[in-house]
Amino acid sequence: MSRRRKLQKFADILSFPNVFESFDPMHPELVGQNGEVVELKGKWQTQYFGNEFPLTLELACGRGEYTLDLARRYPERNFIGVDVKGARIWKGARIALAEQLNNAAFLRTRIEQITHFFLPGEVAEIWITFPDPFLRNSKANRRLTAAAFLEKYRQLLPPGGLLHLKTDEDNLYEFTLKELDKVAEGFELLYHDHDIYAKPL
Repeated sequence: MSRRRKLQKFADILSFPNVFESFDPMHPELVGQNGEVVELKGKWQTQYFGNEFPLTLELACGRGEYTLDLARRYPERNFIGVDVKGARIWKGARIALAEQLNNAAFLRTRIEQITHFFLPGEVAEIWITFPDPFLRNSKANRRLTAAAFLEKYRQLLPPGGLLHLKTDEDNLYEFTLKELDKVAEGFELLYHDHDIYAKPL
């Protein structure tokens, strides 16, 4: 993609009503449509979605295909796709607007910052679908199922909240099981299967 095209997508995102951004860890504030600073922590359902439906996050959502599919299948739930790449989010956000998927939004930020934007227990479910496995051991702490990330997810989820992972990378699968053991006090493993296609979602 050319630099000009990428910059145009970044500009488009600022005009989208369903995309929010934050990048400064020292000042983690959300910027919404037309660069307006918004405060949605604890208010996503009432102030953005306008309902009390359960909130689901898809982390490292890429172009948002999974977020969009979930939003289509479950209109009685709210979904937010999270990714750091604006050019990727642009596609999902644009489709959501075209299809009038009012239960889908996107957050462009680093996942390390995720707890700045949601109250404890505000998120009912988290999906992590085919994330970067970061196969080098030196980058293991960047895997989205590393213990430090799992601790963040535990803060977001209420008692009984669900964390879903789908991966086709065996090393990440085994790594995740070991990392869950490290934070076992906060998680109960309800189901796991080496066959990622055992269930449709």
